[in-house]
Amino acid sequence: MLDQNQLRKDIDLVVQGLATRGVDFDAQRFHELEARRKSVQVDTENLQAQRNALSKRIGQLRSKGEDASQEMAESQAIPERLKQLELALAEIQAELSSWLATIPNIPHSSVPVGSSEEDNVELRRWIPGARNANDEPAHITFQPKDHVEVGEKIGLDFESARKLSGSRFMMLRGPLAALHRALAQFMLNTQTIEHGYQECYTPYIVNAATLFGTGQLPKFKDDMFWVTKGGQDHTEETDADAVAEDLYLISTSEITLTGSVRDEILPQEDLPVRLTAHTPCFRSEAGSGGRDTRGVIRQHQFDKVEMVQLAHPEKSYEALEEMLGHAEAVLQKLGLPYRVMQLCTGDMGFSAAKTYDLEVWLPAQNTWREISSVSNCEAFQARRLQARFRPEKGRPEYLHTLNGSGLAVGRALVAVIENYQQEDGSVVVPEVLRPYMGGLEKITPQA
Repeated sequence: MLDQNQLRKDIDLVVQGLATRGVDFDAQRFHELEARRKSVQVDTENLQAQRNALSKRIGQLRSKGEDASQEMAESQAIPERLKQLELALAEIQAELSSWLATIPNIPHSSVPVGSSEEDNVELRRWIPGARNANDEPAHITFQPKDHVEVGEKIGLDFESARKLSGSRFMMLRGPLAALHRALAQFMLNTQTIEHGYQECYTPYIVNAATLFGTGQLPKFKDDMFWVTKGGQDHTEETDADAVAEDLYLISTSEITLTGSVRDEILPQEDLPVRLTAHTPCFRSEAGSGGRDTRGVIRQHQFDKVEMVQLAHPEKSYEALEEMLGHAEAVLQKLGLPYRVMQLCTGDMGFSAAKTYDLEVWLPAQNTWREISSVSNCEAFQARRLQARFRPEKGRPEYLHTLNGSGLAVGRALVAVIENYQQEDGSVVVPEVLRPYMGGLEKITPQA
C-alpha cells in the first residue's frame, strides 16, 4: 500500500510515478479525504481540550462549594460527541484505505518507462559456450519439436488430466514425472545449500487477510481459486475459524512466505531473512485471454520453487541483484540459454517497485519465454502486512520485501525437453539432475 505520509508530503511525485504505470491517481479525491480527516481531528482535539477545561473548572467550583451543574451537563455530553467523531474518522479512514488498496506500487526511479512488454529492456543474455553477449542460442541441427509433441511420447499425459480435471492441467508418468521432481529438488538444494535460504513447508490454503497483505486482494480476486466461502452450510465439526471468511488456494508461495511475518517486528540483526519453498500454485488464468492454451506454459496448477527475502530498506536493492543471481545460477547449472529483462513501468506486477524477468530459450517456438520474475516491493507489502523490524535506535520501521521464482518447475521442464531433445525423440537428462534420477542419462520414447 502507498505511504500516506508520502502522499501528504509530495503527492505530485506519487502522481507522476503512477502515471508511468498508466494509473491516473485522483489527487483531488485524496485532498478531499484529507481535508475531511483533518476537520474531524481538529473537532476531536477541540472537544478533548474542552473536556479537560470543564473537568478543571468543575474541580475548582466544587472546591469552593459552588454549583457546577451546568459544567457537568456540558461535560457529560462530550463523550457521545467524541464517539460520533471517532466513527466519522473511522469511516474516512476506511474509505481511504479501501481506495488505496487498489492502487499499485510506485516504480523505482531506475525502471524504464513504458506501456507494455514491448518496452522492456534486455540487459544481458547467457548462452552455453557463447563467445560474446550478442550470440544467439545454438540451433538444433534437426527440426525441433515442441514440448507437447516430444513430451506426449515420454510421459506427458493431457488426456488423463482432462478427464480428471478439465483443460489446463497435466499428468506426468514414469521418468518424466521423475524429471519434474528432480528439477524441484535440485532447485531447492541450490537455494538452501548454496544460497543460504531456509526451506519452508507452507499451507496451500490461506485466508483473505494474507492475500490482502501481499497484494493479491482485492484486485486479483478473480484470478484466485476459492476453497471455502463464508455463509455456506457447515457441520458442527467444522473449524469455526475456517467458516468465518473465504479461503483461497495460493497462486505462489510468495504469499505464505512473505505473509508469515504479518503483524511481527523482527530484530534488525536477523535481517536479511531468506526463505524458500516448493509448492504447487493455483491460478484461474482469468486474465490470460486464451493465451498459451497448448501445452504446459500456462496451467491452472503448476509447481514453483519460490525465493523470498525480508531486507533492511537500505540494502533491499543489493538483495534484488543477489536474488537475480540466485535464479540465474539454476539456469546456468541446467545449461539452459536465457536472457535478463528489466521490466518497464507498464509491465510490472501490482506490488513491485522494480522487476527483472529471466526468459529461457525455447527452440521449437524460436523465442524466449519467462521462467522467473524477481521483484523488490520495497515497503508496499510490509505496510499492508504491518511487517516491521526494530532498528538499534528509534521506532520500528517497515521491512522491504522481495520475491522471485527460483524457478517455475513446469516451465523449466518445458525448457529441458525442448533444449535437450534428440532427433530420435529422446531427451537427454541434464547432468546436474542425474543424481536425483538414479543416474538416468536419457529418457526414451515409450513403446
